[in-house]
Amino acid sequence: MAILDIVTFPDPVLSQEAEEVKDINSELEKLIRDMADTMYQAPGVGLAANQVGIPRKVAVADVSESDEEKNTIVIVNPRIVSMSEETDSMEEGCLSVPDFQAEVERALRITVVGKDLKGEEVELEAKGFLARVLQHEIDHLYGNLFIDRIGKLKRDRYVRQRRKALQKADK
Repeated sequence: MAILDIVTFPDPVLSQEAEEVKDINSELEKLIRDMADTMYQAPGVGLAANQVGIPRKVAVADVSESDEEKNTIVIVNPRIVSMSEETDSMEEGCLSVPDFQAEVERALRITVVGKDLKGEEVELEAKGFLARVLQHEIDHLYGNLFIDRIGKLKRDRYVRQRRKALQKADK
């Protein structure tokens, strides 16, 4: 297992739609294991493949409590096929958007379809925090960050601060 480097904003891979996974093979299985290890080490509750620089439609998540056994959810080529009209606003952060959190409104319940590691179709109904995490990770796979879902003023302020921080780091 390897801990992968997490790509951070404004890397262009984060704003492009990831490619569909055509076949599930040992290379993809290794990527998924490495992504899970990276997510746990970070620590985070979800990770999309493009967050580690690989634009493929694969995401991992685990919303279990720290004292519970790990429960890694893996979904390949995920798509949200339904979402509740009922929403909730909650503060979100992201491993690829360092040093920033903001309130994001998301559906309380969703249904996601995709494939599992055996290549079989799966349907996952999620609510609450898991629904939020899956929406966040699936957004990544379509080139969207949580900062794309907040007000323009807050987003622009973050972008300016991030650019300044990166300029200082380059000196």
